[in-house]
Amino acid sequence: MKILFITSTRIGDAVLSTGLLDHLLRTYPQARVTIACGPQPLPLFAAVPNLDRAIPMAKGRWARHWISLWLTCVGTRWDIVVDLRKSAVSYLLRARKRYQLGGGTEPIHRVRQIADVLDLPEPPMPKIWTARSHGEAAARLIPPGPPVLAVGPTSNWRAKTWRPGNFVELAERLAGPAGILPGARIAVFGAGNERPHAQPVIDALPAGRCIDLVGSVDLLTAYACLERCDFYVGNDSALMHLAAASGIPTLGLFGPSPEVFYAPWSWNAAVVRTVEPFETIFPENFDHRNSDTLMDSLTPDMAEEAARDLWHRSMGVAA
Repeated sequence: MKILFITSTRIGDAVLSTGLLDHLLRTYPQARVTIACGPQPLPLFAAVPNLDRAIPMAKGRWARHWISLWLTCVGTRWDIVVDLRKSAVSYLLRARKRYQLGGGTEPIHRVRQIADVLDLPEPPMPKIWTARSHGEAAARLIPPGPPVLAVGPTSNWRAKTWRPGNFVELAERLAGPAGILPGARIAVFGAGNERPHAQPVIDALPAGRCIDLVGSVDLLTAYACLERCDFYVGNDSALMHLAAASGIPTLGLFGPSPEVFYAPWSWNAAVVRTVEPFETIFPENFDHRNSDTLMDSLTPDMAEEAARDLWHRSMGVAA
């Protein structure tokens, strides 16, 4: 049995799609799977069981990436094609069954929307697969010791990035004597190209308690590191979705992005957002390429309160 799974160009959306992939692999344990996605999330699927092939789809002019995918896949008779990109390719391949992401107008979370592709009554939780090497690397980077507060101070565009000073203040509170994780080490996550925004956070934290993971680990090792942490707080980003998938308490910070669609998906997650709702937060002539942060009405006090509420809930303790 052969399954073709076409998913996102963005890491965060690809993470959210993994629950559906996990459902397929559990439903058809003998199936061989081929995954097509953008180059950035491709490493996310390196350890997927029964993986025949992972196909990178680098966007090309005149939809050449779709033509390339069709040429790669047209010689195979697929049992199931799942297309979360709503492309024409899935209809141009030989397949016994084919499923496409719908285009509904209801304001529902992305995970619920993806689950509806197969009419699943309960959206499956995102699932990340790792190899032993990723866990071993994570154990070296975050050895046994005091608890670990994971911080994600970066994002893919500036407007939804909380200021570094706010992250420093929040981390000091949460890891301070009266915090939820007194004496905790603080692991800072981010991609290599995001170091300019993460570096002020790293520089302000006590050197002996800061674990700098910015740009130094691959996606699956980052996930394995998150599994070794005790709490995560960060901007709306792919890292936030990885943290939620790991099962640790995950607090997402939101402003100019809609949490109704992209809140961290987990029983152990929560959101705190700016005073301004998403619908009114954008100024006139907004340009995400040049905008400063739009997160300033979210204060460290608000984030600390949300973190404490989530922590107590995750521990089963009344706040």
